[in-house]
Amino acid sequence: MKKIIIILLLSLSFTTVAQQKNNFMDHVRFGGAFSLGFGNQTTIGISPSAIYDFDKGFSLGAGLTYIYSEINDFTTNVYGGSIISLYQIPTIGIQLSGEYEYSYATQTDSFGSINTNFPALYFGAAYNSGKFAFGMRYDVLYDKNKSVYASAFSPIIRFYF
Repeated sequence: MKKIIIILLLSLSFTTVAQQKNNFMDHVRFGGAFSLGFGNQTTIGISPSAIYDFDKGFSLGAGLTYIYSEINDFTTNVYGGSIISLYQIPTIGIQLSGEYEYSYATQTDSFGSINTNFPALYFGAAYNSGKFAFGMRYDVLYDKNKSVYASAFSPIIRFYF
């Protein structure tokens, strides 16, 4: 009798965990951003991420970043990870965002290479149209002597499915 009760309790707990996991995954969205630029400077970037949608328009997630940039014989490889928070204002279609990112960069030219790392804390606003959002963000930790980016401002082009 004890074995039957234990088996029933274990199967009930596995069923409960499986149902919770299903409900959890119903609130997860995957997506991210990408960038392409050609001309005097070639830039290719990809930033996959996943977010969890909480109630009342708040989402929280994590992402990865890789950017390759080349100007003449000068190349830069940037690797990073981030924590993303989003708040959707549904009545006006505006998405507010906060993102902490830490990046590692390797810059190489004909004289050798330099490794650097730097944090970024972005605050932004974007127009959200369903699965797609675009706008601007600002890095409040921007340091022109450490960052490989030219400006503290950067565009937001984001999509989630």
